[in-house]
Amino acid sequence: MLFNSYEFIFVYLPVVFIGYFLLNRFKFYNTAKIWMALASLFFYAYEDTRYLPLILGSIAFNYLVGRGLSHINSDGVNHKGRWLLILGVVGDVGLLAYYKYADFFIENYNGLLGQDVSLLHIVLPLGISFFTFTQLAYLVDAYRGKVKEYNIANYVLFVTFFPHLIAGPILHHKEMMPQFDDPDGKRARADNISRGIFIFCIGLFKKVVIADLLAPIATAGFDSGQSLHFVEAWTTSLAYTGQLYFDFSAYSDMAIGLGLMFNIKLPINFNSPYKGTSIKDFWARWHMTLSRFLKDYIYIPLGGNRKGTTRTYINLFLTFLIGGFWHGAGWTFIIWGAMHGAAQVVQRLWQLTGIKMNKYVGWFITFNFVNIAWVFFRAEHWSDGVRILKGMFGMSGVIIPPDLLTAGLPIVVVSLLIAFFARNSIQMTENFKPTLGRAVFAGAIFVVSLLYFNQISEFLYFNF
Repeated sequence: MLFNSYEFIFVYLPVVFIGYFLLNRFKFYNTAKIWMALASLFFYAYEDTRYLPLILGSIAFNYLVGRGLSHINSDGVNHKGRWLLILGVVGDVGLLAYYKYADFFIENYNGLLGQDVSLLHIVLPLGISFFTFTQLAYLVDAYRGKVKEYNIANYVLFVTFFPHLIAGPILHHKEMMPQFDDPDGKRARADNISRGIFIFCIGLFKKVVIADLLAPIATAGFDSGQSLHFVEAWTTSLAYTGQLYFDFSAYSDMAIGLGLMFNIKLPINFNSPYKGTSIKDFWARWHMTLSRFLKDYIYIPLGGNRKGTTRTYINLFLTFLIGGFWHGAGWTFIIWGAMHGAAQVVQRLWQLTGIKMNKYVGWFITFNFVNIAWVFFRAEHWSDGVRILKGMFGMSGVIIPPDLLTAGLPIVVVSLLIAFFARNSIQMTENFKPTLGRAVFAGAIFVVSLLYFNQISEFLYFNF
């Protein structure tokens, strides 16, 4: 089920909302959490029930491993649970590898050794990357003695809470589950509901009006297979750069808004990343919960910056390489991750010179690097990325198309100006108070968004 659908907005959400707060009103607190967990599983299985057993099996496996780790480490001693943690990590990574990367490995095995092993053609289960990372973080936290969960209903709710289930934010148990036990959160609160609706409407508008208008412009250039002239290539790349941001930040906004309606504060995932003045600043603003995960569970365990300068650079590069591969089973994602890993190293080396870069120059370099790297993120094959880049660097000719003002460029420019200069949804809701003006604004963009529901599309990160 999609957030940007009639059945979600006008049927599913009201039913779940009313049921949850009615149960809490009559002090059926545990039943209310079970209701939410079951509703979230229904949300997951609505479009396709085939993978419901998969997520339930993953939840059962991780719950048992996490419970075992909590028992072993109840005295604060960590080393006793090392092998149990390894079992959990291998199980989760193995599941993800099978469903997401099996055909990629088979293709490369065939190409490298000249074999003809048949592909498995496995359909990627919805949200598997996100619920796997969420549970991996939980297991590591349980191993470190930071979290314990013995209630199976609570654990199911932690993993499946529908606002974050499919595409994040990637959560920690300790930052979400205590909120469900907060007495003040068991009643419907007008302040949270109004703020949540406001953020949800912003996200809905960003998705169905802005991102989905940019999508055909980007698709036309990337999927044409034809050489693109300078303006066409830049329009294509910038259209995807805008589409990806508005699509994924829209999901995060809607998830945060939905969480607030149920008095659950989910972590911020975007903070105007295209305003970043360095690659480090960009990653402090883009997909912030993934950046946190990569730092806490990959970079630091690899040694972080504790083992010397050279090892620090290697750890940075490997972290982003792994992050790239997490996004998709393809060499283009690995290339994208490697580019960002290399950029992190270059920035560290630049800092050693002691030369301070002008912030506007830093922004210009950062944004253009990010835009170029997105080309490989979007490209199906290396050759597609090279084709777009050749056009961007004028190697396929510099021609001003006669239909310049009707070929999508104005839409791209306006969308990027919004990303560069407009306040983001978090800034718009700081010290939020419901007013008539905000109500009119939210109502207006909600109605406009509904007018664009004639072609409902999935969020891009559903595929990652």
